[in-house]
Parts: sequence; structure tokens; C-alpha cells
Amino acid sequence: MGQFPRQRLSLVLDLKELSVETSIERALSPALDSNCVQETGPICITDMLVLVQDSTHWLQIEPLTSTVQGVTMFRHRTPKGSYECTVSGLRWLCERDVILKYHFRNWDPYSQLLKDMQYTQGGPLLDITMELGELEEVHLPHFVCLGTNPSLRNEMKILHVEEHGVSLEEVHEVTRFHAKILHPKFSPFSLILSLLSWDVDVHCELMLYLTVKRETLISRLYLFPWNPGQIQAVEQQEKSHGSSRFLISRPEQSFKLNSSFRLNIPCSTSINPPRIHFIQRDTTPSFFKAIVKMTGVDIEMELFSDDERTVWKEIVSRDEYVTDTRSTSAVSGAGRPAESSLTGSPEQQLRSVRTEFVIRVSGPVLNELLDRLLQHTVINQEEMESVKVIAERTEKARDIIDMMLRKGTESSSRMINLLGELDPCLYTELQINSVGVPT
Repeated sequence: MGQFPRQRLSLVLDLKELSVETSIERALSPALDSNCVQETGPICITDMLVLVQDSTHWLQIEPLTSTVQGVTMFRHRTPKGSYECTVSGLRWLCERDVILKYHFRNWDPYSQLLKDMQYTQGGPLLDITMELGELEEVHLPHFVCLGTNPSLRNEMKILHVEEHGVSLEEVHEVTRFHAKILHPKFSPFSLILSLLSWDVDVHCELMLYLTVKRETLISRLYLFPWNPGQIQAVEQQEKSHGSSRFLISRPEQSFKLNSSFRLNIPCSTSINPPRIHFIQRDTTPSFFKAIVKMTGVDIEMELFSDDERTVWKEIVSRDEYVTDTRSTSAVSGAGRPAESSLTGSPEQQLRSVRTEFVIRVSGPVLNELLDRLLQHTVINQEEMESVKVIAERTEKARDIIDMMLRKGTESSSRMINLLGELDPCLYTELQINSVGVPT
């Protein structure tokens, strides 16, 4: 493999000449329309001022994952085409086969440098290495809301952090969630995205998790600038708690960095902390922790800004959390899946729950299931990679369960046992019961 230039790339925003433009005429200017295109991701009302149709089709693909010294590594091998990683939001266009790998990195080593240069981060910090080939384009994810201040796109730069100093380069194009770079060259160090201004409006992410302990419901509501690295960190942390994630609506507006918010849940007995500052963190994002007694009522949530305006409201109905907490009782209670009622051979059980499994199993569980099946030599490396490149979650689930059925009793039994370890809730709901093959 050839040697790449030893430099780091960063998208930055210059504060020194930052001017806030709020008029609708400016927001709808032709220059902005040519650069701000519609993309998949969190959307707010202010985005509607600047959206036009994205002419490029991006094939969403899940990365192959591995863990090296506690760090999750992502790897893609793709032929000619345009792709978007479902985990990082990174996009790339290639004219021939490429292999790229990357992982999320901590911002701490660069925080003082950015501060001295009057910059701040504006998205995930990615360490990217090309193992094969080169990219025609790379689109770096960011979380700035261009709808509230279209002039921000003119302040974005590419920062090269080299061995003997730094340099700035113009961004080729900026869209709602990405900054486009043509013919990028990556060093083994890092490719970073950064934006400047504590007064900038950014897209946010809200994630709600519920945990049941006896007659108490514990809710954790995470609030942070949209960042796939942070989403991954939250998911990993909550998985260790045996919590269930509930899909909730996003706010219909962007939030200003460094603003603060207060959460109100009328039926809660306590909410801590009283307020959360909306900032980007290198560690797990801040969250509100609320204690609710299991009284069988709908859980109403309301988020207030600094000036006590309501910026977000949500209701988790009793039917949702009561149904879910019944299945999670196996996690918070005995610590192992409950006894199931299905009988018959492992193949018969898998066939009977095939449709439900395909509908309900999550993408992360499928990926971990593949890793464990490989670990137990139920499948080989080639079989694992052939399944992991399938972008559609339901198709991936069908491929896995059908592969185990073709392999017979022992493989089917191992899959059932591993599912019980990786997703006790789904295991309990499917009411399957493997026998004869320990994992």
C-alpha cells in the first residue's frame, strides 16, 4: 500500500468575520440553494428555508466492526459507487474498488489547538485510513443548522494539521449535514470536522431509555448535538444497563450551543440534574435521570429553554412502556431469559418465529450475533462478510436465520442460545427454548 501525506483534515468555521443573517431573502438565495441539499437526518423548521432535492443517490451500508484495545473499528470494502455509512454518517464516492477503515476519536488532544485558533468542534472526530484505492469525494458529517444562519457555509474551512504546522483550505461544497472534499488524501492519524462559534445553531439528538426495577421506572433522556459517535457511546452504555430505547420525536427547531434546558415530567418523583447545558462532550453525553412510580399512567415530558419556552413535548403512553417492561423484567429481575413455551427441535422453533424475528431484531444485535457465530465457528469469515454488507436490516435478518436453518440442529441451537444472551427481551417474547448445545 502506498504512503499517504502525513496530514490531518478538519472542517472549521472562522469566527472573526462571522455575521448573522436572518432574513428569509438571504436564506433563499440561489447561491445557498446550490449548496444546501436535502439529506437524511434530523430536520428542523429552519431547514425548510434552504432545502432542495439531493441529486446523488447514496447507498447506505453497515460497516464491518471489530474491537482493537477497546476501540470499535469500522471497515468498508466497496466497488464503484456512492455510499453512506449507517453508523458514522460518512459519505464517499469512488470510481473503483476501495477499502477504508476508521474509528471515532476523542477531541481532547486537539482542544487547545482549536481554542488557540478560535475554532471549536462541529461533528464527530474520525480517524480514517485508506487500505486500498482512493476516493473521488468524501463528505464529512457536521451538525450545524444552516437554515438559521446561511452565511456559516462561507466560514467553513478544511484544516490541515501537518507535522510542522497547520494550513487552511476552502470547502468545495456544504450541504445540510455534510462538507464535501474532492480527491481527499488521508494520513493514518485523523480526519476531523470542526465548526467555530458558541452562538451557532445546531441540530440536536434526543434519546430516551427506560429501565424497570421492581415498581419503579427509571428514565434517562439524553440531549446533545447530533453526533453518530455520541449515539454509539449512549447505545453501548445503555446496553450494559439492560435498558429499552423508546423512539421519540425530535424538536422542530435547532438549538444554540451552550444554551441550557430544563425537563419536566409531572408524574416523576425526582429529576436530576435540574438543568443540562447543550454542549458537545468527548465523554458520554449529559442526560436527565427521572424516577417514576409504576402507576400505569402516560408519561408526559416537556423540555424548556433558558427563557422557559417549551421547545419539545412528548408522551410515552402507558401501553408502550407497560408492554415493553413486561419483556424487560427478565433483564432487571433474574438476569437471564425466562422459560419459554415453544417445544420441538431448534430448527422447528426457528422456523416458527422466523417472521417475528425478522421484524423485531435490531441491527446492532444482528452484527453482534454474526461476530459470536464466527467466534463459535458456526460460520466462517467469508460467510460473515457476505451478510454484513447487506444494507437492509430485514434482509440481513432473513439471511442469518435461513443460513442457520440450512446448517442444521447444532447451528440453530447455538443461534437461539446466543440470541438469549444478546437480546433477552426478544428471546423472551419469541418464546424459544434451545437445548443440547452450550454456548
